[in-house]
Amino acid sequence: MGRMQMELHTGIELAVAMVQQQTLPDLLRTATKQLETAFGLTRCWALELDLSGRLLHCSDLADQGEFDCSDFSHPFSHILQTGQPRELTRAASYRLDHPGFQAMFEASDRPRSLWLEPLTGADGRTLGILVMCRDGGDWDGIVGQPLYRGLKELLTLQWVARLQSRDEGWQRRLLKRSLDQLNDSETLRQRSEQLSRTLVGNSLAMNQLRAQIVRAASSQLSVLVQGETGCGKDVVARGIHDMSERSGGPLIIVNCAAIPDTLLESELFGHTKGAFSGADQNKEGLLAQANGGTLFLDEIGDMPMALQSKLLRVLESRQFRPLGASQEQHSDFRLVAATHQPLQQGIENGRFRRDLFYRLSQFPLRIMPLRERPEDLEALSRHFIRLYTEREGGGPQGISSHALHSLARYDFPGNVRELRNVIELACLQTPVGDDIQPELLRLEDPFNVADAGVAAEVEPKALTGVPTSNDIRDLKAAAQAFEAAVIRERLQQYGGNRAQAAESLGLPKRTLAHKCLKYQVSE
Repeated sequence: MGRMQMELHTGIELAVAMVQQQTLPDLLRTATKQLETAFGLTRCWALELDLSGRLLHCSDLADQGEFDCSDFSHPFSHILQTGQPRELTRAASYRLDHPGFQAMFEASDRPRSLWLEPLTGADGRTLGILVMCRDGGDWDGIVGQPLYRGLKELLTLQWVARLQSRDEGWQRRLLKRSLDQLNDSETLRQRSEQLSRTLVGNSLAMNQLRAQIVRAASSQLSVLVQGETGCGKDVVARGIHDMSERSGGPLIIVNCAAIPDTLLESELFGHTKGAFSGADQNKEGLLAQANGGTLFLDEIGDMPMALQSKLLRVLESRQFRPLGASQEQHSDFRLVAATHQPLQQGIENGRFRRDLFYRLSQFPLRIMPLRERPEDLEALSRHFIRLYTEREGGGPQGISSHALHSLARYDFPGNVRELRNVIELACLQTPVGDDIQPELLRLEDPFNVADAGVAAEVEPKALTGVPTSNDIRDLKAAAQAFEAAVIRERLQQYGGNRAQAAESLGLPKRTLAHKCLKYQVSE
């Protein structure tokens, strides 16, 4: 009676110890230690069978604790195949040429006898193998005890429970990962759709560009936008800003080609009063103004080399010093740069710093030219017609299929900007409510409108200060007079706004300013 009470007390302690373990490795480690103590074993191992059923794993043996069950000469494979336990003697153990088994045998102090027993769950699934080691024989005296049978049954039940818990945790993690991916995909879709209102086009190139813009906006990496003149690099920069967490901050735009080299550094860094001749007051630079927002450096390829090195330092430290100042300032801005120039060629020619290029292009974006995505022509044309109608209070109903065919045959060297100019000129000549017709699309020469029947509105003789063809004696002077008249008329059309006038004429703002000075054209 005393022995039975002792076994019961021991069994309860062992059972409680196993039930308290939360993970499978802890359960197996506790169970083997308890079996060693209860039955006087020199060592006890629990080998876990993987899901494939081909590999046994023992975590306590580290790198050598894996046993390939496809080796049918190995006793572990025999145990799994037959489902029956067996004894393995020391002599037989020495003959097994397997590094993992020999490591286990050595860690067990080379026992005289090993008992190998498969452990199976209630559903018939083989969980693994229990390996018990001792110097004496008579394994029936151990495995035949009710205490051993009870502990083995409890171990298999707890083993299955820990596997189910692990599988459920894995499934939860997998489900969460899937939901996160779905949410990310939905967010990407929604934001890309939002971008499609300004970055118009249904081509694969545009869909990919919008997706890349959304991804770029979610990071703090510097973005380099490359594309031909007129592709809409400024629209891309604004999209990155609007989609980013800095959308509540300022978007500071700097056209490096439009600002003279002598003034660009002062514009960027600012200056103190008296820093140079004409600096009669302190001026905050654009770097400081971009704090908390986005700094867009357009036409970065035109930046002077001396200023490139200073910009590189600013990008690395976000510290800068205004001209004439003794103290540095800090600005937390996100940089987006753009260029139509091949910067790699500029690097080879010594006009652009290689280290600055790599610092700018942490997230490179390339805009495909319009001629390589003709499927976007219709969507862009209708978009520009809608903008014109909203701005002018009326305009064409749409564009005819014949006109779209005409657009598709043209290469558009000026890209989207040129298309917008062509569409807006056609809108001006199309009766309200009608569709734009192909004869109104001035694709080769926007000033040749005689065929459209509306020549009186834009013929040179209708422009103030332009001589008629019979009065021309100096062709160069006549051409300059005509150019000046067109610029004057366009400035009047846009209320003196040089940026809009330059864009409508397909000119950089700096070029328009130069021509206004040359021809003495004022707003």
